[in-house]
Amino acid sequence: MKNLISTASLCLLVNFLFAQNTDSSQYYFQKGMTEIEARHFAVASKNFDKAILLKPDFTEAYVANGKANIEMSRVYEANQNFAKAYELQPSNTEVIKELTNLYFNNRQYQKAIDLAQKCAGCEHADRILGMSYYGTEDYGKAVDFLQKAIRKNGQDAEAIYQLGRTYLELENEKSAIPQYQKAVSLQPARNQWSYELALIFYNQNDYKNALKYFDIAGANGFNKNNDYYENYGFAQLYTGDVETGMKTLTTILERKPNNKELLNNIANAMYETKRYEAALDYFKKLLDLNPKDANSLFMAGMTFQKKGEKEKGQKICDTAIAMDPSLARNRQKKDMPMGL
Repeated sequence: MKNLISTASLCLLVNFLFAQNTDSSQYYFQKGMTEIEARHFAVASKNFDKAILLKPDFTEAYVANGKANIEMSRVYEANQNFAKAYELQPSNTEVIKELTNLYFNNRQYQKAIDLAQKCAGCEHADRILGMSYYGTEDYGKAVDFLQKAIRKNGQDAEAIYQLGRTYLELENEKSAIPQYQKAVSLQPARNQWSYELALIFYNQNDYKNALKYFDIAGANGFNKNNDYYENYGFAQLYTGDVETGMKTLTTILERKPNNKELLNNIANAMYETKRYEAALDYFKKLLDLNPKDANSLFMAGMTFQKKGEKEKGQKICDTAIAMDPSLARNRQKKDMPMGL
């Protein structure tokens, strides 16, 4: 009889303590939520910690604590809280959404993909999947999900830009260009996007549009460093504005005197635009810097031939080929080594 009474008393005590802990846990949780509203995130987090200590399976407290940690940029702690909430309630849509965003924002792309696939009803699931597949270099899937995301929100400049980048990775510049143009029109302040688009047009030999987007990038604060002005100068030159282009490139040469790559690019640009006297001047500068530069010697020979001094040019080319036999194929093709 005494044993039965003791057991009953123990059960009552356990139930009492459980109820008391539950009440206390709820108290600290509500206190934490009040601090959240006041944007006192550190204080709120401490209250959520107390609530969890009293009730270890308190999913809502883990979620609220995770959100408070994010506000404080405490990524590790946020991850721990959301992961525990997911462990407790793996089908909880809010938990999946928060943890997916956390993984995505911290470039844990495969984890983001795994969870986003379980969140079909989440508003931004397609966007996260598209960008995450890009991050894992699965470009085919990236295109599919980014297109879905853009159909849902045609003003999402980031997703549109990412689709353009994905097309570039697929070597489809034709499809990349309109995506870049749309993204730039939506957010012209993203000057890096404009600069990348300018380079795409440059590589497509569309120098007029290249200049347009170089200008947009510059007007929106892009750092006009040597690379910027070098690309800009060659674009000017190839649009036919040789005088202005050469002024720009001369400025870069003053900053980078005797830079062989730049001199070579200018020399070849002069050759391509049939300004043979100017081309010779730059090939000669290259040879002054390095008399054993067989490529520049060969191009000087080709330039003399273009000027009508065929015999002189052929002799120079023969000398260059003797120095570097691989140059012979350029003469056979009547072509020139790539300078740009």
